Amino acid sequence: MKSAIEPGILHRPDGATIAYHATPGKSPGVVFCGGFMSDMTGTKAMALEAACRERGRAYVRFDYFAHGLSSGDFADATIGRWADDAVAVLDEATRGPQVLVGSSMGGWVMLLAALARPERVVGLVGVAPAPDFTEDLMWRRFDDAVKRTLETDGVYYEPSQYADDPYPITMKLIEEGRRHLLLRQPIAISCPVRILHGMRDPDVPWRHSLRLIDALRSDDVVLTLVKSGDHRLSEPDDIRRLTDTVESLCRDLEPD
Repeated sequence: MKSAIEPGILHRPDGATIAYHATPGKSPGVVFCGGFMSDMTGTKAMALEAACRERGRAYVRFDYFAHGLSSGDFADATIGRWADDAVAVLDEATRGPQVLVGSSMGGWVMLLAALARPERVVGLVGVAPAPDFTEDLMWRRFDDAVKRTLETDGVYYEPSQYADDPYPITMKLIEEGRRHLLLRQPIAISCPVRILHGMRDPDVPWRHSLRLIDALRSDDVVLTLVKSGDHRLSEPDDIRRLTDTVESLCRDLEPD
């Protein structure tokens, strides 16, 4: 594992590279899965690193394919690809039991990674988790003109309040996402799950988390709703709530 200054690099079988930062520490470790078009230098990723470092806990943050310092063309990116990245990070950049923290799209990624590595993932923390968002929060909400653009051109550039440039949404992303939908059936995850969701979230409605809770097999699920919270939940009180939630869950899961 590399230092916090120079990122570690995972080499994927197809030649792609995934950049990550790993902080050594006690178990269980924490792995942060970022959101759509976010990178590992975001507010939540860095705040969790600082909190884990202060508490002596192992921590990893990373960039998905076509994000941040990782290689790849965003036009080739898919949900399955990003979930594979998270599993590769689990396999190659961590040791022992891990708590996955997923923000927005990262909530979908963490669920897929937990299903792929149930023996490694002992807890989950979702921040406005967005499983199935490509279908339920994009495709179903797109009007006919947007759908025609996607079907004809293969890409639609969606304006975003979080970036100056619009987000490229590809038909490939939508179609491949259908192979990983989770909310249509029970989700075979039994570990403890903690969810934080803002009730003023314009992107992932807080009731989306209720659908997730209903689908999860685990009975140890706690949802915290923040009445004034937006999608990012990156205000100081939100960050404190996140770091406290993660550490509380990790303490509960520490070996005796």
